[in-house]
Amino acid sequence: MANAFKLLLSCPSGLSSSQVSVRFDESYDRVPHPDAELENSIYEIWDKRVQQSSSLFNGKKFRYGGHDGAGPNVCLHLGLTDYRTFVGTNLNPLWERFLVSSEDDCKQCQHTSSPLGNGAVVETVDNTILVLQRSNNVGEFPGYLVFPGGHPEPEEVGITSHTCENGSQNSEPSNSKVSQEMFDSIVREVVEEIGVPAATLSEPLLIGISRRVLNVRPAAFFFIKCNLQSTQVQELYSSAQDGYESTKLYTIHPSELENMASKMPGCHRGGFALYKLMLAGGNDLK
Repeated sequence: MANAFKLLLSCPSGLSSSQVSVRFDESYDRVPHPDAELENSIYEIWDKRVQQSSSLFNGKKFRYGGHDGAGPNVCLHLGLTDYRTFVGTNLNPLWERFLVSSEDDCKQCQHTSSPLGNGAVVETVDNTILVLQRSNNVGEFPGYLVFPGGHPEPEEVGITSHTCENGSQNSEPSNSKVSQEMFDSIVREVVEEIGVPAATLSEPLLIGISRRVLNVRPAAFFFIKCNLQSTQVQELYSSAQDGYESTKLYTIHPSELENMASKMPGCHRGGFALYKLMLAGGNDLK
């Protein structure tokens, strides 16, 4: 599919945590759809999913609501959503009915949950890229190839709503915490899914945001260097904390990634496109 993804933000020079800020505000939350029947389907779908799998958990997620800038500084606009609304909108069989006809991406997706996922292009010291094959019991794209990743988690920084315990609205301190969680979370995902110690990883650099055309699913992608050999990484992978989410780890030379990209979900194919833009810029990111 030539149109498997759309690049919402490209930062080929790579942005450090000091260059990325967040505006966390309820104005970036999802707008309920005016069709009551369509809205009700969110809860109906979730109830059916829970009946099929009692392990499902309706955790909070950050909702992508756009951004300002493209470098050297970027501000991400984030609201709050949850996994149930993601399953009931983005993963709804009728997901296209939630979309608004608009050239503006945020307006087009105003009725979808659109939680911001994340992914990491991790490069080993012997110049291979880490790619996982997803297990067959994951919720999205079982068996597909993906970069390690997941989601930044609101609850990791104590956020469960837009209101603080004292009744005030979250503001600058929350923005700062959420911004740091964007970077902390991707390191956490790599450590948990691959099994490498955090001390072996460089500081993540944001290289952009990709949105999968199917289900309009957004994900932020980062570039990270690992100071281990690919053989060492393979050994550590066998005891990864979240190893159950995948069945195999590939350590691939960048030139071979092109052939494997077709086996990736659209948002991860977009992540690969962002990585290629980084390489085309001739940036030696360290």
